[in-house]
Amino acid sequence: ALLAPNTLGAQLLQGASQRLAAFSDQLVAAVQTIADLPAVLGWLASLAQDRITQTRVLDASWKLLLVLGLGLLAEWGATWALRRPRDWLDAHAPSEGIGWARLKRVPLVLGRLGLDLLPILAFALVSYGLIGAVRPLPSTQLVMLTANNAYIASRIIMAAARMLFSPASNHLRILPVTDETAAYATIWLRRIVLVLVTSYAVAEAGLQFGLPWSAYDSILRMALLLVTLFLIIIILQNRQAVSDLLRAPELAESEEPDRARRFFRMLRDRAADIWHLVAIAWLMAAWGVWALEIQYGFWRLLKVSLSTILILTLAKLADMALRRVIKRAFRITPELSGRYPGLEARANRYLPILKGSASLAIGGIALLFLLESWGLEAFSWFGHGKLGNRLVSSLVSITLTITLALVIWEGINAAIQRHLEKLSRDAKVAQSARVRTLLPMLRTALLAVILIFVTLSSLSELGVNVAPLIAGAGVIGIAVGFGSQKLVQDVITGVFLLFEDAVAVGDVVQLGGLSGVVEQLSIRSIKLRAVDGSLHIIPFSAVTSVTNQTRDFAFAVIDVSVDYAEDTDKVAEALRALAAEMRQDPRWRPVIRDDLDVMGVERLGDSGVIMRIRLKTEPSQRWAVARELNRRIKRRFDELGIDIPYPHQKLVLEEKHPAQVISAPEAPPAAS
Repeated sequence: ALLAPNTLGAQLLQGASQRLAAFSDQLVAAVQTIADLPAVLGWLASLAQDRITQTRVLDASWKLLLVLGLGLLAEWGATWALRRPRDWLDAHAPSEGIGWARLKRVPLVLGRLGLDLLPILAFALVSYGLIGAVRPLPSTQLVMLTANNAYIASRIIMAAARMLFSPASNHLRILPVTDETAAYATIWLRRIVLVLVTSYAVAEAGLQFGLPWSAYDSILRMALLLVTLFLIIIILQNRQAVSDLLRAPELAESEEPDRARRFFRMLRDRAADIWHLVAIAWLMAAWGVWALEIQYGFWRLLKVSLSTILILTLAKLADMALRRVIKRAFRITPELSGRYPGLEARANRYLPILKGSASLAIGGIALLFLLESWGLEAFSWFGHGKLGNRLVSSLVSITLTITLALVIWEGINAAIQRHLEKLSRDAKVAQSARVRTLLPMLRTALLAVILIFVTLSSLSELGVNVAPLIAGAGVIGIAVGFGSQKLVQDVITGVFLLFEDAVAVGDVVQLGGLSGVVEQLSIRSIKLRAVDGSLHIIPFSAVTSVTNQTRDFAFAVIDVSVDYAEDTDKVAEALRALAAEMRQDPRWRPVIRDDLDVMGVERLGDSGVIMRIRLKTEPSQRWAVARELNRRIKRRFDELGIDIPYPHQKLVLEEKHPAQVISAPEAPPAAS
């Protein structure tokens, strides 16, 4: 099996599966408890078959319509009769009011409220009087009273809303809101009141006709859920407006807040970003507490809310403090940066990772306290032999393994860097170039080994059986080895070439029939830059011999051609004097190592005598020295009159005498 039994990974999967199954069962039970729709449907089915109940429903329905209809007629008549006083109040109300001046409207607003309540009073008098006059059955009377009370309550609530918002006239509005906001609030309040009042009246009336109590509770819970959804819609529609109010104002260009002010600005900005999520979560939690009838539920919800705010605030403060401590601990002084030039760059590379890890650890601890405050008993998960204890132990082991691997990696890199700097100070250019050539391959190999070790150790701590993985990797390695013999040959040849110091970056070499400057050495190929700029990429397996033209020293070898009439000894002396002058030149003195070596007459050519000379130079300066020496030889030979022969042809024209014509004697005439 991939996961060994009784390991951390197996326990994590088993625990997650058990908790998911338990959560699913609890969720299904809660939904069935909250929305007992089958009970409602069963009641409707029984109502359709019960003739007696149908008679009672019909009796209650026409009497209720009669009472409500006459009551609404009385309300409309009272409203029409009071229209002039309402218009007078609106006309005499102050049009503007800011601050305390708005209180001048209070008497007029109260008068408007009284005028709004009078039609409701007329409805109540007519409807209650008719309820007694129609002589309903006891159950019918209860239904009529319930509907009547619900309507009166909704009308009173809307009258109070008109008193506060006054959407039709801003002269009688107490709250300092715009006409659009007043109309928006009134519309949503009317929807919420309509849902609550209607659902309450239907549920109460249903009880009189045999509605089960479970269905009664379901109707009320679903009504409150619908109201909760209304509130969520309101929150989402006003999300940006509230965020703008909560968010800290922009600072002036010259304003620099202190640390405490920056912290509170950060809190305001964070609250502006997430306030809608918190409000929605709290609404859903409040509805769940009421729907599930949790004992002391609202007190516990308040306690959980306050503890959540406290834990999150403390976690944020701890995260900020720990980040500041880490930043100070990783601060590199100028003296230390001067001694170790690459230390600051390596520290800055790991600083974000360390800060993120610290934030993750604080977040995990805060989550643990949150779960404990929410009643999930998270602390009990970390007892002896429990899953949490093993999880923490495995995380610590994995963290230590990764830390050790990083220390080894950075230690080796630092040692290599210091060695390179030492070679540079000691002017060991060739050895430094060799190390720089080997460095990419060594780092790649070391990184592969460290990654494999860390991965296998981490999987082993999580309970994964790594033996099949190692066996599978071995089989894959063998298959890859057989299928990529050329690649393996490239790698092995390249490593041996580097270890034998045959070639390094910056050398001028000839290999594989090509020549150029070594630009890069990878794990399987070498890149040469030719004189004309062409880039040659040669795999190491194609290299059978290497000609390194820039190793230790070099000779600028020149073949000088002079006329056969010249004295070769005098020419040799002139060349030695010329080379001595060139060695005194500050431009060429550092690159010429020895006096000119006149090797003698190399051969006798078709047009002149070929003399070979050579000058010992620095490895990479042979070509520059040869070009300069050729230039100076040409000038010196011109000054001394030494003839430099060149191939030519001589045409010799010989004058010949014209041919003489000798006349032959005349022949005798033939005989007739």
